[in-house]
Amino acid sequence: MRQPKKMRGILKQWGPILRDAVIAMVVAVVGCIGAAPSSAAETPRPNIVYILCDDLGYGDVKCMNPDGKIATPHVDALAADGMIFTDAHSSSSVCSPTRYGILTGRYNWRSRLQSGVLGGYSPPLIEPGRLTVPALLKQHGYHTACIGKWHLGMDMPLKADAKRPGDAIAYTGWMIDYAKPIGRGPIAVGFDEYFGISASLDMDPFVFIENDRFAKVPTVEKKFVRNGPAADDFEAVDVLPRLTARAVDYIGRRSADAKSGKPFFLYLPFSAPHGPIVPTPQWAGRSGINAYADFVMQTDDSVGRVLKALDDGGITENTLVIFTSDNGCSPVANIPELLAKGHNPNYLFRGHKADIWDGGHHIPFIARWPGHVKPSSRSNQLICLTDLMATVADLLDQKLPPTAGEDSVSLLPALLGKDKTPLREAVVHHSITGMFAIRQGQWKLELCAGSGGWSDPKDPAAVRLGLPPVQLYDMANDIGEKNNVQSANPEIVQRLTKLLEKYVSEGRSTPGTPQKNTVEPNVWKKPPLKKPDGD
Repeated sequence: MRQPKKMRGILKQWGPILRDAVIAMVVAVVGCIGAAPSSAAETPRPNIVYILCDDLGYGDVKCMNPDGKIATPHVDALAADGMIFTDAHSSSSVCSPTRYGILTGRYNWRSRLQSGVLGGYSPPLIEPGRLTVPALLKQHGYHTACIGKWHLGMDMPLKADAKRPGDAIAYTGWMIDYAKPIGRGPIAVGFDEYFGISASLDMDPFVFIENDRFAKVPTVEKKFVRNGPAADDFEAVDVLPRLTARAVDYIGRRSADAKSGKPFFLYLPFSAPHGPIVPTPQWAGRSGINAYADFVMQTDDSVGRVLKALDDGGITENTLVIFTSDNGCSPVANIPELLAKGHNPNYLFRGHKADIWDGGHHIPFIARWPGHVKPSSRSNQLICLTDLMATVADLLDQKLPPTAGEDSVSLLPALLGKDKTPLREAVVHHSITGMFAIRQGQWKLELCAGSGGWSDPKDPAAVRLGLPPVQLYDMANDIGEKNNVQSANPEIVQRLTKLLEKYVSEGRSTPGTPQKNTVEPNVWKKPPLKKPDGD
């Protein structure tokens, strides 16, 4: 039907304007639909709670080990609301080195710590001027706190007549002036607050530290595996409850600011279930298995209390929670007793804490971020605990400088379900004795004849038995590392060896400007003559 003359005039005058307006509206709507849900413009920066258990095995978490006998309802609930990573690894099979990697995004063997762990009085391991995860977050408006076991060294204040003996675990604790401030601890590397213990629960001094001060001056000597100076009221059984209570308090204090756009980062390295195995009376005997299993259940309860604090503060929806462990389960757990009762703390993996085999470093890893991480999801990506640094930078939409996060890869694509290819080229593993391994895809190459740690055969015994100097395993078909196929695959051994040597020589395993290692590592170590000290 022909339009009236007056209407045709109006359309001629206003038609182009109306057309342009409609086009603009369509573009705007399409732009909103296509915008990434994690963009800084659309989504507030999340709070981050990073829960690091101590010596918790992959098989100790029920949702990761259906045959496990230990109840972990709170961690299981976290997984139901988030993502399980089935192929996550600590950067070392022991404690201090792994913690270095978490906070710096750099492999521990690039530092001065080439084997073993630090002691309770050791000088700082994190190099001056090195960017850390809390320092990066603090630069972008985050409040940062560390509550728990530090184990990365501090500058302990000495009495006037004392001489510093070096980095030995057998440091004489009575040489410390406990009334003076501590240097180069957590506060110096980017944390606004700190409360915890200097090293493992079996390492003196047995006294809490708050920020850069000892909470009390030790006046007695106590023994929690090792002897050493202690505060008169310090008891190992109280440590996990105290750390949990402080974490709950911190979340409560920060919730209002978090809701008003001032996020926080809580690094929560628990002291449990590391030895001494000291479940509280409330938890003793609860598992029906042994004291270690009781302690794992108590640790799970502590996780539940932290998650409840997020709920109570109304900030669960905008908080990224990561739950993991620093290495595999320790022999202190009495693994034979656990196995006899049908529970394998290290799942199907060979070995345990300290070893180069997967039982030493293949760990539980769960992430929850409501609205971003799909509930009850799984990722088979090969990842490493060094990846926190790059993940945080990605969340902040920041590019790391060449001198930071040299071995860190962002997990954000996997968390958001947008990963289509492997995130990492490879992961390097390291044992307590400083033995190296490298994993790429299905292949894992180990540059030692034995366990590289505490399991039998240890490396000296493996050499005496005439075992090959390297091990190669097809992890897709031999997850228990039972069949060494190095002799049948010399080209794979050569390729992985060259890749590892490249990572070492370039000072990084990620793309970027080559960097210098603090200490140049030797990937072809001779087996030690004795077992090194461990935590």
